[in-house]
Amino acid sequence: MGILTGECHISCRPCGCGRQLPPIQRSLTPITAAAPSPTYPDTMPRYRLVVAYDGTNFHGWQRQDPPGAPSLRTVQGVLEAAVATAVKRRVIVMGASRTDAGVHGFGQVAAFTAETRIPVERMALAINARLPHDVRVRSAEVAPNTFDPISDCVSKCYRYSIAHGDLGTDGNLLFEKRYVWSTRHPLDHTRMAAAAGILVGTHDFAAFAQASHGRETTVRSIYGCTVISPQPGRITIEVAGNGFLYNMVRIIAGTLVEVGRGKIDVAHVREALATCDRSATGPTMPPHGLRLEWVRYGALQTNEADA
Repeated sequence: MGILTGECHISCRPCGCGRQLPPIQRSLTPITAAAPSPTYPDTMPRYRLVVAYDGTNFHGWQRQDPPGAPSLRTVQGVLEAAVATAVKRRVIVMGASRTDAGVHGFGQVAAFTAETRIPVERMALAINARLPHDVRVRSAEVAPNTFDPISDCVSKCYRYSIAHGDLGTDGNLLFEKRYVWSTRHPLDHTRMAAAAGILVGTHDFAAFAQASHGRETTVRSIYGCTVISPQPGRITIEVAGNGFLYNMVRIIAGTLVEVGRGKIDVAHVREALATCDRSATGPTMPPHGLRLEWVRYGALQTNEADA
C-alpha cells in the first residue's frame, strides 16, 4: 500500500526534469520519475544535510499524503516538519534515495533552501532538537544553489547485514534484530564473495529487479559488490553503483544468500545476468537488514567515512 519506492530506484544521472514547485496533493500511484525541484531566488541559501534514521517505524523516505486520509509517517515528512519549525517557513526537503519502508539510512543526503538566521554550524543542532528519536541530522553545510541530491549524485552504497548459523538466533540478536537479518543456515561467505564479483560492471539487471520497477531501462553500473565476514557468524554485503532498480539490492542479497547455502552455483549468477530471468535469482530479502551507507557527488564530495 502506498507509493512504490524501493532502495533508490532512481538512477544517479541527470533526470532532465523542470524545476517547478510540485503540487501539494499527491496520489498513491507508483512513482516512476523524480519529482521536479522547486525554484528559489539565487540569493536564498541552500543547505545540504547528511541524515541517519531507523526505518523500522517509517513508511519509507518519500512523503505520502493519501487523499482524504492522514499522511503516512515518512522520513521526508518528519524531516520537513522539523526543518520548517526550525527555520519558521515551509520547506521542501529533497532526498538522494527513496528508501523503502523498513529500510534504514546512515548516509542519506538531503537538501532544502530557506532564508534563516540560524548559523550553519548550528543548523544540525536546531533541526535535531525538533526531530523524533529515530531520525538524526549528522551534518549540515551550505551547498551551491543548484545542488540537487538526486541528479548530482555519482554513486551510492547500500549494506545488507546478516547473522547466520549458531549466531542466527533470536536470543543472540535480541538487541540487533531491527537491523540484522538472521538465518539458522550456515553460509559460505567465500562462495558468496565469488558470486558478488560477477555483478561488478555495467549489466542489464532485469533478473535482479521486481517486475513493477517502472524504469525505461534495466541497465545499471555496479562499481563494487563485496561480501565480508567481520566475525564468525556475521556477513556484510555492500553494493555500490550509479543507481538501483526497485528492490535490486535486496534481490542481490537474496541471490548471494542462496549461493552461500549451496542452493545456487556461482556460475548460475552469470547465467541469470545473461538471461534477464527473474526466476533464476534469489528471493527479495526483508527490508530491515538493509541500510543506505553513503552517497557521493562530484565537486560536493561526500566522504565514505562520514556518510
